[in-house]
Amino acid sequence: MTDLPPSEPTPPTPAEKAEAQAIRKRWITLGELVAVAGVIIAALTLWNSFYERRDAEQVRQDERRAAQETAAAERRRIGLVATDEGGDTLGFKGVECALQATTITFPPALGVPPQFTVTVHEIHADWFAKPLRKMTESERDHRDGRIPVLIESQCLGAGGARNERAVYDIVYRMEPRFLQGRAVKVRGLVFHEQAGTNAKAHLDALWRR
Repeated sequence: MTDLPPSEPTPPTPAEKAEAQAIRKRWITLGELVAVAGVIIAALTLWNSFYERRDAEQVRQDERRAAQETAAAERRRIGLVATDEGGDTLGFKGVECALQATTITFPPALGVPPQFTVTVHEIHADWFAKPLRKMTESERDHRDGRIPVLIESQCLGAGGARNERAVYDIVYRMEPRFLQGRAVKVRGLVFHEQAGTNAKAHLDALWRR
């Protein structure tokens, strides 16, 4: 029996050639997309890392700035405290410095002019007793209350001069007097808050509240 010669492979048809070429293109395109995606992911990771570091640094700077401002405000603060239990007058002083002068501003509704202290620092009940009695004439005989006041102070301490602009509450008590109406006694001085820009209107609002 005679062996037949091997048959020649059938050449691909044009359609098969086109399909094979399309497959190769698809693989090339997919590889390119994977490479581009990798580059994009790496860029996004780098960008995100940069912004995270920048945001973290900004937070640290804000925290340092806030701490510095708090420390500066604390250095400026005088912190007035009463030096006696009060009565017709109430003496007061600075906590950690020698108080030089103060300007005490009352709520506009009381109609009391600003009062000034130099060397001797006292709050006198008769500064505001008359308008207070008039405004509370329908109240009961015994009455405890507070009057918000703006106190602007200057003092000298270990760190040099200090200035404070703050709202304090004058604590008072109204007591009956035999045949003489009611007496106003000042009993204490309590820090309320640091003063804002529109302190007088704020004082009035605090008083009305």
